Formats: sequence, structure tokens, C-alpha cells
Amino acid sequence: MELLLELFISFAAVGLVCVGGGYASMPLIQAEVIDKHGWLTLNEFIDIFTISQMTPGPIGINAATFVGSKVAGIPGSIAATTGFVFPSVIIVLSLGYLYYKYGNVGPIRGILNGLRPAVVALIASAGVNFILLAFWNKEKLPVDIGKTDMVAVLIFVLTWIALKKKVGTIKLLASSGVLGLILYMAVGMRP
Repeated sequence: MELLLELFISFAAVGLVCVGGGYASMPLIQAEVIDKHGWLTLNEFIDIFTISQMTPGPIGINAATFVGSKVAGIPGSIAATTGFVFPSVIIVLSLGYLYYKYGNVGPIRGILNGLRPAVVALIASAGVNFILLAFWNKEKLPVDIGKTDMVAVLIFVLTWIALKKKVGTIKLLASSGVLGLILYMAVGMRP
């Protein structure tokens, strides 16, 4: 029961300060589940993040559900997911009421404009961590350029090009997974 309460509180804390969507929540979730509690390794977290992107629904909620499941089974999923959405529900209902009652308030717009750069920084931080792990299998800088995983770089570049050509996300994820399996098996590296 104590673990379920910890999951609820941890994800409620993330949900309370998470602004900007699922991608912005990833560094906060990472700090809670890896750094603070040690419930997951970075590799497990990256796998959960990947699965969270592939499944329908918001990424942050999916990640909370999968982390909770990994840590404490179905009750953990319920505790983490409920914790993640609870602050948002309360805040959105309160702000919706205030916005409806007071209309377009200038200071509120200023606050939202001020939050945008912070959200970009959170997303960029998560992106850098993911790139380090994908290309060099390291969690922190510095990296050895000579040990770059060229298969990962190739898949990244091909995916980037396909994104610019507006290829659908499901096709990209499926083809990247198949391509990764084939290429890693061909070069004898970690699949």
C-alpha cells in the first residue's frame, strides 16, 4: 500500500508541474522514477517512453500507466495514472471556471507566454538524453564519437527525412522497428 501511495504522490507531483504535454513531462517522470526512487533504469524508461508513443492516448498518461505497471502491477498502473491526471483535472476545472467568469485576462496570457520557453527547454532536455542513449548508449556527456552507433544514426536520419515527407507515425514506427531489427542483426549488434 505504501508503494501505491508513493506512485500516486510522485505522479501527482509530475502532473502538478507538467506544462506543455507529454513530451515535457518526460524529464520530470525520469527524475522521479529513475533519479529519486530508482524504480527503473534509463534503458527501461526509454523502452516505456517508446511504447507510450506507440500506444493510443496521451504520452504522459501512457508513461504513468506503464511505469506503474512495471513497479507495482495493475494497482500501480491505477495509482500512477490517477496521480498523474488528478492535479490536471482540478486545475483545468478551476481555470475553466475562472476563464469563463472573467474572460480574457491579460496577466494570464502573460503567464502562458512565459511558460512556452520553459516547455521547449524541457522537451529539448529529454531529446538530448534520448539521443545520447540511442547514439552512444550513454546517459551523460561527454561521448566518444568513435563509438557512435551508426545504425541508430541511419535510422534517425531516414526517419527525419520521412517525417519531412509527411509519412504517418504508425508507418514510421513500424518500419523503423523492422529496419532496426534487420540492420542490427546484419551487423551483429544489439537488436
